[in-house]
Amino acid sequence: MSAELIDIGANLTHESFTEDLNSVLDSASKKNVTRLIVTGADLQSSEAALELARSYPEHLFSTAGIHPHHAEDTNPEALSKLRSLLKNKEVKAVGETGLDFFRDISPRNIQISSFEAHIELAIETGLPMFLHERDSYPTFGKVLKTHRDKLNQVVVHCFTGEKDALHAYLDLDCSIGITGWICDERRGYHLIPLLKDIPLDKLMIETDSPYLMPRTIRPKPKTRRNEPKNLSYICQFIADILQLPYEEIAKQTTKNAQKFFALS
Repeated sequence: MSAELIDIGANLTHESFTEDLNSVLDSASKKNVTRLIVTGADLQSSEAALELARSYPEHLFSTAGIHPHHAEDTNPEALSKLRSLLKNKEVKAVGETGLDFFRDISPRNIQISSFEAHIELAIETGLPMFLHERDSYPTFGKVLKTHRDKLNQVVVHCFTGEKDALHAYLDLDCSIGITGWICDERRGYHLIPLLKDIPLDKLMIETDSPYLMPRTIRPKPKTRRNEPKNLSYICQFIADILQLPYEEIAKQTTKNAQKFFALS
């Protein structure tokens, strides 16, 4: 397991990483997770993600956006600040944005408006989009389809949906991000047969740290905090399902992430 891995979604601005981030990144590096995209989920975390990327050049990069849970914070002032963040070379994508109809923390019409505002930023900047979608198909697909021909690359991160949603997003030329959710026998095993439907050049992997600890880790971790070092378990699980060598999945998903996020 010597191939490099890229974690395309790590919430390293989370408070649980405040005291030991250096150690977390060192542990990740020892597992060949050498580059990570730090997720921005609101203005504060997007600014913090940029600062982390600047503090660990060539290893960390970031996104800037407002998660649908915080969609009510999307206003002209916030969008202006996001526009400024997106001008920085360390910021590689617009997001996290999208729709979440599972929790409905923000009203759905406001989520859609926020999503559309982020789409406009992506069109304006030419940056790819890092998207959140949970229980919002087919609305999510309809919104995206309206603008897809004007957008650069798009990834539906932490995909947890069903076959019809997956195929709709693939038809829109979206990449698909797979997390440790797929390793969860309680709720993620429906994704296993869908893996074969994802073209390998559209597949990327992520931990979504500190969330979604892969339940395949043995011995079972003493902490519930997921870390980027655990990306290898996701890669191995996918390789086993697809009956392909670990190194092939590692190399392909790394190649995909390099191209998607324009990493040198």
